[in-house]
Amino acid sequence: DEGRRIDIGYVGKITSVNANLLKLLCQADMVPVIAPIAIDRAGGKLNINADDVAGEVAAAVQAEKLVVLSDTHGIRMDPKDPGSLVSELNEARIRELVSQGVITGGMMPKVNACLRALNGGVKKAHIIDGRIEHSLLLEIYTDKGVGTQIVK
Repeated sequence: DEGRRIDIGYVGKITSVNANLLKLLCQADMVPVIAPIAIDRAGGKLNINADDVAGEVAAAVQAEKLVVLSDTHGIRMDPKDPGSLVSELNEARIRELVSQGVITGGMMPKVNACLRALNGGVKKAHIIDGRIEHSLLLEIYTDKGVGTQIVK
């Protein structure tokens, strides 16, 4: 079975974030909505991975927390077993789980965004299931939460 080649356009990596603009918007009680599109040095438009953008922006504005919404409950020891959800991990344990093949695929960009944010000064990051009603409130305001909390 041969796959089809799909052109995803121009893809780039983040080199800087205008944190001052974001801080001004927040100080004006505005909520910035950020599309993962960037401009290259020649003025061309680039698609950027949304998880990468989230991690870089969180670090640039020195956010208290980064919350990544996903279609899974968080990091699981067995991706097929919802009961194997890990409530809290640190960077060292994440690196072990990556090397063991526990964290793979689409979870990697989310985990990398969380680690980027933590290494940039953010205190905590969370990966939660955005399909769960009130998941953000449950993660932040309950002891156990509903996803995976990542700390340095």
